[in-house]
Amino acid sequence: MSINKVYICDAIRTPIGRFGGVFKNLSPLDLAVPLIQHLVSKNSEIPKYLDELIVGQGYGTPEAANIGKALALDAELPDHVCGYTVDRRCASGLQAIIDATMMIQTGKANLIIAGGAESLSQAPFYSSKIRWGSFGDLTLKDSLKYGRIYANGQKNPILGGMLETAENLRREYQISRQEQDELAYQSHMKACKAIEQGKFKKEILPISVKGRLIEQDEHPRQDTTLEQLAKLKPILEKDDAEATVTAGNSSGQNDAAAFCLIASEEMANQLGLQPIAEIIDWAVAGVPSAVMGIGPVPAIQKVLKNTGLSLSDIDRIEINEAFAVQLIACTKALNFSERELQKLNVNGSGISLGHPIGATGARIMTTLINELNSTSSHYGLISMCIGGGQGMAAIIKSINH
Repeated sequence: MSINKVYICDAIRTPIGRFGGVFKNLSPLDLAVPLIQHLVSKNSEIPKYLDELIVGQGYGTPEAANIGKALALDAELPDHVCGYTVDRRCASGLQAIIDATMMIQTGKANLIIAGGAESLSQAPFYSSKIRWGSFGDLTLKDSLKYGRIYANGQKNPILGGMLETAENLRREYQISRQEQDELAYQSHMKACKAIEQGKFKKEILPISVKGRLIEQDEHPRQDTTLEQLAKLKPILEKDDAEATVTAGNSSGQNDAAAFCLIASEEMANQLGLQPIAEIIDWAVAGVPSAVMGIGPVPAIQKVLKNTGLSLSDIDRIEINEAFAVQLIACTKALNFSERELQKLNVNGSGISLGHPIGATGARIMTTLINELNSTSSHYGLISMCIGGGQGMAAIIKSINH
C-alpha cells in the first residue's frame, strides 16, 4: 500500500488563559468553536469535503460527552462530518493530529481538522458513589488531583502525582533547584519577548469575553525574577526535605484550544489549499511511570532513527516544559549540545505559556509551524512527556511560501 503525503494547510489557536483567569467561564466548546469556524471560513469547499474532527481532551464533562462530534455540531458543520475524542493525557492534541495523519496516509480520509481543547478552570469535581445512595456526608473528588494520581493505574497510584515523578528525576539526574529556577525564568523571558515582538499574532485568533477582546497569552509573567522564584516553597517539602519542584518551576494549569487543517496532497490541490508544513513521521515510547518525564528521550530517539535525521538536522526543537527538572533531565539524557539548547523552546513553553493538557500538543504544533515559517527554517521536532509513563514525538518540515 502506498503512503500518501500529509500536509498541514492551516493552524490556529486561542490565547492561553491562566487557571481561573480570563477564560474561566468559557467551556472547551466556547474556546474551540471560533477556531473551527475560522478554519472553514477561508474556503467554502472545506465543509463539503471535511471527513473528521478529532479533538484531544484530558478533562471533559458529560456536557460535551464526545467533544469531537459536539464541536462539529456547535460549529455548524455539515452532518456528514464525523468527530471523536482522543485522550493520551499531555499528548492528546498531538495524538489527534497523528490520528488524522494516519487516516490520510492510508487513504481513509482526505481532509481533517485535528487538535485539542481544554478548560482546566472547569475541570469537574465528581463522585462515583451517589447514584446508589450514600450514608453520611457527601464527598466530591477533584478530577485534576485524581487524574494525576491514577495516571499510573489504580494498583500503583502516585500519591504525589506528577510532582513525585519530577522529584524522582531530580534525584536520578542530580538537578539543582537553581538550575530549575533559571530555566523557568528564561522560559518567561522568552515568552514575554515573543509577545513583545508580535511573534504569536499570526497564530492566535482573538476571543471575545464579555465584550473584551483577548488577544494574547495570559500566563507569561514579565515581572518574574530569580529572587521571586527562589522564595517559593517546594510543594512536596513536607515529605521530602530535599524537594525542589515549586509552582514557579512547573507548568501552568490552563485554558485554551488549538487546531490544524490537515489534508492529503490531492485534496490540497483540489481545493487550492496552501500547505504550510508536511508531517514527516512520529513515534511513541513507554518509560517507567515513576519517571514519566523522561518519556521524550526514547520517543525522540525513535523518530530520529525512523527518519534518518539527527538533532543537528533539526532547526527548532519543542519539548513541553511539564517541569523544569523534567526538561533538564531530557536534555542531559539526549546529550544536548549548546547549539541544540539554543534551538529549544525559543519562544517559551509550558512553564511560561502554560499547559492546557488536551490542547498542548496542537498549540505547540501551531507555534512550531509559525516559528519555522517566519524564520525560513526547515525541520521542526515536537515532543512531550505523558502521565503514566510515555513520551511522544513528531517531526515536521515547513513549506515556506
